[in-house]
This record gives sequence, C-alpha cells and structure tokens, in this order.
Amino acid sequence: MPLLRKIINTNNAPRPIAPYNQGVVLESTLYVSGCLGLDKDTMKLVEGDVSTETRQALRNLGHILTAAETSYDKVIKTTIFMSDINDFAAINQVYNEFFTKDFPARSAVQVAKLPLNARVEIEVVAAVGTLKTVCCKH
Repeated sequence: MPLLRKIINTNNAPRPIAPYNQGVVLESTLYVSGCLGLDKDTMKLVEGDVSTETRQALRNLGHILTAAETSYDKVIKTTIFMSDINDFAAINQVYNEFFTKDFPARSAVQVAKLPLNARVEIEVVAAVGTLKTVCCKH
C-alpha cells in the first residue's frame, strides 16, 4: 500500500516565496518549511525587533500546524536559524511563549544570511493525530 503524502498550504500564513509548500504530511508526521516573520498580506517582514519577528514567525507556524490538524504541543523537533547568535536570548524568550512544556528537541544555529534578510527562520517536525507523551529520566 502506498504511503499517504498530504500537501499543506493555508491562506492564513504567508504563501511560499519559492518552489516549496508550507508543509507536507507523510503518514502521521508533518514537516513544516522554514517560517519567517512575514505579514501574510504584504509578504514583507513585520517591523520591529527580533522578538517581534520571532513572534510573527511562530504565529505563521501555528497557522500551518492548524491547517495540518496538529498543534504546538505535538511539535517533535524545531530548528531555529538566526542571522545573529546574540539574538538567541530574545528569540528563546518568545519561543517559550509558544512552547511551554514537554519541549521539542531543538537545534539553533547562526547562519550567514536568511531569505528577505530575515533575522530568524523556524522550521519544525510535528506529529499528526493522537500523541501520548511519556517522560523518562535516568
């Protein structure tokens, strides 16, 4: 039996600026393309500091999660790309507004340049469907 691949695109988040989809679900796993702090109507980065841009990127991400019938609490892995590692504390503070417990695995790296000269880009992998979380400490 073939695997089920579902393309996710929502008008509630900025449209892709290159040949990709906002997200793709393979069976019960959602892969979300990098989200920038874009205003979906103007397709321009929101004005303000890195915290404002991060908050908008995470809101955009939330719209894609919703379109795929999942949510922040089902995110398994995040990757944060930032243009300046010195912004990490501010980005992390906003990140903690959206991810509040049972945190996903995460990577955060400084890169030379992001699309549209963004300061932050966030991509995730999330579960779709029922998810049971258990915690093991050794």
